[in-house]
Amino acid sequence: MNIFILGGCGYIGSVLVNKLLENKKIKIKVLDTTWFGNYLPKNKNLKVIKGDIRNLDKVSFKKVDAIIHLANIANDPAVELDPNLSWNINVLSTKIILDKAVKDKVKKIIYASSGSVYGIKKEKSVTENLDLKPISTYNKTKMIAERIILSYKDKLKIYCIRPATVCGLSPRMRFDVTVNILTLQALKNKKIFVNGGSQIRPNIHIKDLVGVLEFFLFSKNAKTGVYNAGFENMSVLDIAKKIKKIIPSKIFITKNKDLRSYRLNSNKLIKLGFKRNFYVEDAVREIKLLYDKGKLKTSDKNYTVKWLKKLIKNDKITL
Repeated sequence: MNIFILGGCGYIGSVLVNKLLENKKIKIKVLDTTWFGNYLPKNKNLKVIKGDIRNLDKVSFKKVDAIIHLANIANDPAVELDPNLSWNINVLSTKIILDKAVKDKVKKIIYASSGSVYGIKKEKSVTENLDLKPISTYNKTKMIAERIILSYKDKLKIYCIRPATVCGLSPRMRFDVTVNILTLQALKNKKIFVNGGSQIRPNIHIKDLVGVLEFFLFSKNAKTGVYNAGFENMSVLDIAKKIKKIIPSKIFITKNKDLRSYRLNSNKLIKLGFKRNFYVEDAVREIKLLYDKGKLKTSDKNYTVKWLKKLIKNDKITL
């Protein structure tokens, strides 16, 4: 099987590529800007191309069985740094990718969207049938990209995955996602700072998300469409309390409440036969174990906005 992964050097992509390389029958090509580095191993079944999805002139999808599309400007604050850049990468490039995929006769595309496209929801069961009401530019770019991709469903198999907030270790580590950053605070300072705390966040361990992507990659019967991928809906304060049980620390609640609050119902995915194996507590313990061993290194690259600001300031990103 020949797989092309767009954004394969990122937080999710780095874990996904390593997992897929365990299967000796899979050959992988990765296209990534490597803005945050390249932590992928050298492997005869892996080819990494340094490039931008905004320019695919020299990229071929011929003889590719499936594309996994992970490349985007991720999270709300990062998108707000330069909304035009985000519309170009997250949306306009997606149209180019799909046209090229159809032309080169790709059979399947799996797209990592976001559970945040639902906006603020009061419903306790947020299913794929609910209306999308994105509240940020990032959410809007994901929603529009989904619609572009789904418009090609008669030409190739399409799977749009709407993940919850991801947590856990990756070679390209992020400490600007809820569980990871609160865990790091507890480890370094024995203090956890929670903004508001009552807002609900759905969560998914990075290994389970990789499992979801693999599930659709190898599935022959799953219907084209949209699938939620999130399993633990809990308040940010409850997340902090779970971390506190593993890493003794004090919780401080601040008044700067993040209004985003939503749940995810993933029954549609579960009914297909997917089984989750990891939990928030697993992510916390894994991060703690690496920290205790003195192997948890942190830098500005672990923070998307901080690093992008540096790249933009130093003209390392072409707008």
